[in-house]
Amino acid sequence: MATVGKWRALPRVAASVFAAGSVVAGIVSSGALASGASEAHVARSARATAQAKHAPKALTGSISYAELPGTPPNYIFPFAGLAYFSVSNQQYLDYLMYRPLYWYGTGQQPTINYKFSVAKAPIYSNGDKTVTINLNHYVWSNGETVTANDVKFWMNMFRAEKTGYAGYSPGAIPDDVAAVDVTSPTQIVFHLTGSVNPTWFTYNELSQITPMPMAWDVTGLNQKPGSQACATASYTSIVSPIVKGASNPVSAAAKSCAAVYDFLSIQSGFNPTSSKKLTNAFANYTTSPIWTVVDGPWKLSQFNATGNDVFVPNPKYTGPVKPTYGKFVLQYFTTDASEYNSLLAGTTDIGYVPVADLPGPAKSATQPGPNTPRLSSKYNLVPQLTWAIAYSMYNMASSQNHGIDAKLMRQLYVRQAMAMLQDQPLYVKKLLKGYGTPGYGPVPVEPPNPFVTKYEQNNPYPYNPGKAVNLLKSHGWKIVPNGTDVCEVASKCGVPKGTPLSLTEAYATGQTFFTQQVIAEDESWASAGIHVKLLPGSFTVVAGEATPTNHNWDMADYGVWIFAPDYYPTGEPLWLTGAGSNAGSYSNPIADRLIKATNVSNSTSAFAAYENFLAKQLPWLWEPNGDGASEVAKNITGATPLNSLYSILPETWHIK
Repeated sequence: MATVGKWRALPRVAASVFAAGSVVAGIVSSGALASGASEAHVARSARATAQAKHAPKALTGSISYAELPGTPPNYIFPFAGLAYFSVSNQQYLDYLMYRPLYWYGTGQQPTINYKFSVAKAPIYSNGDKTVTINLNHYVWSNGETVTANDVKFWMNMFRAEKTGYAGYSPGAIPDDVAAVDVTSPTQIVFHLTGSVNPTWFTYNELSQITPMPMAWDVTGLNQKPGSQACATASYTSIVSPIVKGASNPVSAAAKSCAAVYDFLSIQSGFNPTSSKKLTNAFANYTTSPIWTVVDGPWKLSQFNATGNDVFVPNPKYTGPVKPTYGKFVLQYFTTDASEYNSLLAGTTDIGYVPVADLPGPAKSATQPGPNTPRLSSKYNLVPQLTWAIAYSMYNMASSQNHGIDAKLMRQLYVRQAMAMLQDQPLYVKKLLKGYGTPGYGPVPVEPPNPFVTKYEQNNPYPYNPGKAVNLLKSHGWKIVPNGTDVCEVASKCGVPKGTPLSLTEAYATGQTFFTQQVIAEDESWASAGIHVKLLPGSFTVVAGEATPTNHNWDMADYGVWIFAPDYYPTGEPLWLTGAGSNAGSYSNPIADRLIKATNVSNSTSAFAAYENFLAKQLPWLWEPNGDGASEVAKNITGATPLNSLYSILPETWHIK
């Protein structure tokens, strides 16, 4: 495949020198030139001409890729907190430039792909308590080689600021890593605190790591790479206990990492000390001496988070497949209607198509129905299976209504009644036209996988309004259809007498079917007297508000959870007590025990016990996963099948 390299045309004066030298060489047959200097000029000029003749040509052409509506990238630092832990920031931005240690996704399957990984397959030894990792040859764009120290840099940062990273789960990485040894520039060894399930550790722990260059171990833009001590400090010298839910760096090495973390966060657009966004950060993404140091196949040439973000090939990329065209463009749209108009105009090469605009239903989860005639001449319709679960989160720590709302949501019977008032198969059929799958638990039903149990597949709480009403009555509620139920017996309700069954739900706008589904659920709940006030907002706003540290919300519905970088769906980042992505503060000691059992055992029974318990417990309100479908321009090859993790590899795509 063609590559692109840096080269420049020779200046006019050098070309003149080369021409004169050629004449001299032709006349003086004896080979005796006027001086050694003249001979050097001739040699240099000859080499330059040969290099220019054989130099790779500049790549041309572009491919445009539409993001899901209303979800622009807005954070470039791979070490992100929950408010920025999204597909838009991770898969669509970071992974193009900063390759994770391991790449996941092989076609539609969420399996590890060593071809595109920075490291070779991990080697487990010592009773699965030691993990040895050997690196492939990758180079940073500033000339540094990607080394084991770059991996340790991430681990040291993680150990110092674990509560600042959304992938953190108490007891998991880095807590279960006792020591990290760099045994050579290309080898690093993890010594664990105990035996682990190798599948879990590879798919959920090592998957969190993104090597970071020495150019990032700084606290100022003009500092020399590696000026601070975070990357080079020993792992065990990082002492940073969690105090009141936040990392508290104590040792000198930990404080160095904390200072680097604060600096990089601010450069990305988030100030950890004030939690206020620095709006001028976006303008520096393409020029910063920090973010322009990349090891992936692409680098940013344009970014503003409110329009098209443009990537160009990284000429220093040493990975397995290099781009064959000049630009990759991420397109941002506020609504699915505006994105669809772009498809109609032919200004988007790969884009999501609203199911409402498709003429018929999908034949199956993997076979699309008919394409719309307005697009079929230029595009192929491709179904998008996703390794994901959809949900509306309950906030068990809500401060709304003086904490009464939190007590309501902590009642299992309330969550059960709300689930029994959802007609998920109908939503998939009518709103999604079959381009989606119902969700009944913590494991995706599609794509086909060995994890999902029959108990979850069969839906523990099928649609049954009568049963939902009777359940509420049996717990002391006076039912007021299309009004608001009122607690009459406090001992049965679990909340004070006279409490109204009323909550709020913030939801993300932008996708028509999603808005329709939220409204349909709300109307169904209202029929049983469960009053839920809907609060629409953008994805960025809703996701930014629905965090563990903000208690001013009840329910939040803003998308799906793609199992990435927790590819093995054991749930510790989501429902383990105190986990970084446990935005709703769900806590159950039985759930904690069952989740942790999957981390050390590879048995199917341990996994099924965890899955079935959470399917029954409803820590979240499970919802249909609107997989949807995408239009792929017929002159683009290599982009299908669509990756179930949304991890795109545009360098493997080609323009016919």
